[in-house]
Amino acid sequence: MKGRSDGGQKKRVIALVCVAAVVLVFVYLFYGSSDHRASAIEYGRKLGLGGDDDDTKQDDTSSSFGVDDGFTPRSFPVCDDRHSELIPCLDRNLIYQMRLKLDLSLMEHYERHCPPPERRFNCLIPPPNGYKVPIKWPKSRDEVWKVNIPHTHLAHEKSDQNWMVVKGDKINFPGGGTHFHYGADKYIASMANMLNYPNNVLNNGGRLRTVFDVGCGVASFGGYLLSSDILTMSLAPNDVHQNQIQFALERGIPASLGVLGTKRLPYPSRSFELSHCSRCRIDWLQRDGILLLELDRVLRPGGYFAYSSPEAYAQDEEDLRIWREMSALVERMCWKIAAKRNQTVIWQKPLTNDCYLEREPGTQPPLCRSDNDPDAVWGVNMEACITSYSDHDHKTKGSGLAPWPARLTSPPPRLADFGYSTGMFEKDTELWRQRVDTYWDLLSPRIESDTVRNIMDMKASMGSFAAALKEKDVWVMNVVPEDGPNTLKLIYDRGLMGAVHSWCEAFSTYPRTYDLLHAWDIISDIKKKGCSEVDLLLEMDRILRPSGFIIIRDKQRVVDFVKKYLKALHWEEVGTKTDSDSDQDSDNVVFIVQKKLWLTSESLRDME
Repeated sequence: MKGRSDGGQKKRVIALVCVAAVVLVFVYLFYGSSDHRASAIEYGRKLGLGGDDDDTKQDDTSSSFGVDDGFTPRSFPVCDDRHSELIPCLDRNLIYQMRLKLDLSLMEHYERHCPPPERRFNCLIPPPNGYKVPIKWPKSRDEVWKVNIPHTHLAHEKSDQNWMVVKGDKINFPGGGTHFHYGADKYIASMANMLNYPNNVLNNGGRLRTVFDVGCGVASFGGYLLSSDILTMSLAPNDVHQNQIQFALERGIPASLGVLGTKRLPYPSRSFELSHCSRCRIDWLQRDGILLLELDRVLRPGGYFAYSSPEAYAQDEEDLRIWREMSALVERMCWKIAAKRNQTVIWQKPLTNDCYLEREPGTQPPLCRSDNDPDAVWGVNMEACITSYSDHDHKTKGSGLAPWPARLTSPPPRLADFGYSTGMFEKDTELWRQRVDTYWDLLSPRIESDTVRNIMDMKASMGSFAAALKEKDVWVMNVVPEDGPNTLKLIYDRGLMGAVHSWCEAFSTYPRTYDLLHAWDIISDIKKKGCSEVDLLLEMDRILRPSGFIIIRDKQRVVDFVKKYLKALHWEEVGTKTDSDSDQDSDNVVFIVQKKLWLTSESLRDME
């Protein structure tokens, strides 16, 4: 018995050793030879994509943060394919791993939670298998490549609402929405008719220009408003419909990830002429109406809130209760019903402080304290209070803005808040017009009229870079640094859009979002703050579409620094020009690069 037992044990040990050996061989073949986790980049000569064909071996020394200035990395590792849609500060896995204690009822899990330096992904985000250069605008409004966003669950879930339809290798967008199944164009015309605007056009002769669409779905509402010269900030969280903003941006429609939770929206006060919610599933009555009061903060004097929801027309007991309570809340906020028809009600915000001053003492919600800056937004908590107007705005009885497009080049009324003169504004506008002409001259060998659509100005100042692009069929996300002058309100006053952000952190957007990034002194600024320039370069690569461009306007030493990383990032130099204008930063250099279209070993293998 003992001998048979020992023999059986030996056989089991041998079997286990053999299994372990097979597993080790498999791991080596899968993770070692193909390097699945940090695959060396293979340029698509097989696919006619162009690019380098040598030196794809990864150098591990490049994977640490803050590479030594004397070292030129040969390559960055490539993130695992499962991170092809990574949004670092909106990463649910990070929230889980860090065991953050968040209040789900307040939507804190949809707000920004950025990884600490030791948890950042220092790798290049791979495109999905079979990625194609996006369809060009304006055709992209109605269709995108399915392979670029391989998620079709919304097409099935919202099939009765015409959000999107899968057709072969494309996803089509018929223009439907939760409360406008028969098309956004008809819904928009109906809204204009409710407000008695001429010819049922919602822009009202250019007086209505900036719109905020909260819970926007795939942003068809904002997409169809573009033909009326109305610019919409379409906002939705990365929730169960997590790819809706990704679809919007792929379509070339202005959009951003965000949520009405506990923090203020990254927009200054009095930014939008109209806010819109079509069955956006937001409990506007929660926490003393704090979310509705946040909308009130960003609405201009006399601005509208268009609300399409069952509470506006249904007759069941619960809907009637919500309608009564919401009507009472907006009445105390001094909103008036401008129009109500079928499923939609449109409220209007007052033009002056008169109604606020006439309320009974102790009326809730209260007016905000005098020391409550309505334009402070970066990491600032919302407050359940009404933002009243300054004495100047109260006397003006409105925004004082010129109709679009005159407001683009007219000195904004809030210019004096920064001590800027009309002459300074006009000089800035002309200076950037000349600079943009120079940029396009440098880009001209590689750019056509439809090459770029989504553009980001990473340090927008007064928005003159975006203003100089008016005649081009593009839209610009103007980013204002959180620690500088909050000139974003000037940008909105010009009829443009943007957000406050810190470039020490990742931007709240999907990978492959923008066709062109304009980086004016932003890399120098990051270094002064003690943040990683390498992290910033990787973030710029993350949000840039393959074959997209980066315009760097910075000091020569910064350009030299970026040049050391071109090969590692798989960027290619397009052109360089010494700054020749007479402005204060005339020692800057203009350096333009293009991101190459590359695929991982696994992508090529799958396509074969």
